[in-house]
Amino acid sequence: MKAVILLSGGLDSSTILYQAKADGCECHAISFDYQQRHRRELQSALTVAKKAAIAKHQVVNFDLRQWGGSALTDDAIDLPQERSLDEMSQNIPVTYVPARNTIFLSFALGYAEAIAAERVYIGVNALDYSGYPDCRPDYIQAMQEVFRLGTKQGREGQPINIVAPLINLKKTEIIQLGNQLGVPWELTWSCYAGNDVACGVCDSCRLRLAAFAELGLVDPLVYA
Repeated sequence: MKAVILLSGGLDSSTILYQAKADGCECHAISFDYQQRHRRELQSALTVAKKAAIAKHQVVNFDLRQWGGSALTDDAIDLPQERSLDEMSQNIPVTYVPARNTIFLSFALGYAEAIAAERVYIGVNALDYSGYPDCRPDYIQAMQEVFRLGTKQGREGQPINIVAPLINLKKTEIIQLGNQLGVPWELTWSCYAGNDVACGVCDSCRLRLAAFAELGLVDPLVYA
């Protein structure tokens, strides 16, 4: 079975790559350089893909800084720091990139149909404190219908399936799953700050560190 995997190089996407491998898929990973603040994640995507010895890994380039609208694509918007988990859960944060997963899934769908893949794996998680609108079950269900209606494969009765194995898992459960699958955490990257060393204080770092700590584990990444 052939699958396209959305691989950012982060904790979640690396876990789904290894899950796709465990599911017996021939893995074709796709990453995106959209001029994000944290382009450092692409180095991790490359090293994780190489470590996993997958069939193919591609990086697609486009520039979402032309529009901005997010702390990840506009340097004039401050990155939230030192927020508690309760604070993170209050509103959709400024790190939400407008329609990002719709853009990513559109590329993945085109790639998947071009290579006659049966699945697209995405590491969205509805229980994350960020509450991004394009990481929720109803969104994935709607996009599955787009996959069915918007492709030749779908109209001919062989729709490409969106697989979101982490959508109802806590971050601690994702780490436990990754441990079972052998995900190399030391190669992954979660930080939003855009430096060569993880900051430890942005929302993504704090969520990651809190999950490892809750499990009584040490995160192998170096933090500033």
